Amino acid sequence: FLFFLFYMSAQEAAIRHMGNDLEVGFYNQTCPRAEQIVADVVSRGIETNPRNAAGLIRLFFHDCFVNGCDASLLLDTTPSGESVEKDAGANGATLRGLDIIDEIKTQLEQQCPGTVSCADILAFASREAVARSGLSNYPVPAGRRDSLSSRVVDIPGNIPGAKLRLDAIVEIFTRKGLTIEEMVVLTGAHSVGASHCRFFDYRLYNFSTTHRRDPNLNTAYANFLSSMCPAQQFFLFAELIRGDQPVYFDHLSPNRLENTFYLKLLQGIALLESDQAMANTPGTREIVNRMAFNPGEWSNKFSQAMIRLGMVEVLTGIEGEIRKDCRAVN
Repeated sequence: FLFFLFYMSAQEAAIRHMGNDLEVGFYNQTCPRAEQIVADVVSRGIETNPRNAAGLIRLFFHDCFVNGCDASLLLDTTPSGESVEKDAGANGATLRGLDIIDEIKTQLEQQCPGTVSCADILAFASREAVARSGLSNYPVPAGRRDSLSSRVVDIPGNIPGAKLRLDAIVEIFTRKGLTIEEMVVLTGAHSVGASHCRFFDYRLYNFSTTHRRDPNLNTAYANFLSSMCPAQQFFLFAELIRGDQPVYFDHLSPNRLENTFYLKLLQGIALLESDQAMANTPGTREIVNRMAFNPGEWSNKFSQAMIRLGMVEVLTGIEGEIRKDCRAVN
């Protein structure tokens, strides 16, 4: 226990000097209950619907990877009238947890008006989602400010798609200042949550000109996925049957963050082709192996990678603003 306290103290000290003008305990004086309010609302939201944990982690990632961690993803409209990030196919109806962010903001505005940014709320909420999915809590440096814009045209080339080649995904992470190892580690978030048939069913029925089914896909798992996502030509009204039914990344423990994700990659049990590619590519396979057989290492690195993700291209100081409503600029 004493070692753990020392480790957390050293970790916090290191984070304070990582740059970007962010600081652990940023709201200690101006809004001392800020992080507790976030924790309470997130806890209730996940109790109501366990899938909200994965949704909040995904919100944070999708926000940070498009022009930085600035809460631009949360905007419904902007003064320019341009289509916003929410309108993109990669976001839209697949976003989950927005109501939780709204509730947090409402409570914080009542407690400390105009003080806590929506960008920091996202960072705190994703931390709570991680902690409630089975991993350790970790200190979150804060001090982010909110953007004044959100544009759907900024999505392409920033949000990695399920069909994107691994080298292109590596390039995106590298451009954000994250390492290949951090990319592999953060992808472990796919041990929770779900995807939809349209993002992966080509692996079952129309993979390539030479293979109808992805040869890297475990046969038994492929058969299971086929039962969840029937081919349209073989199943009348298949698209209607599918609807928005979630297909879990891990149907045995869909709400628990754990390194078994990597063990399954090594067995060809991966919902997304881009995930499977990490286990089949020399530059990432060693990292996948390490994460698969060292759960403690993965969980520690995941927390550190989430902290680093939260520092991508942030607005601080007098940049941006502190929104009163996360869905609209002031």
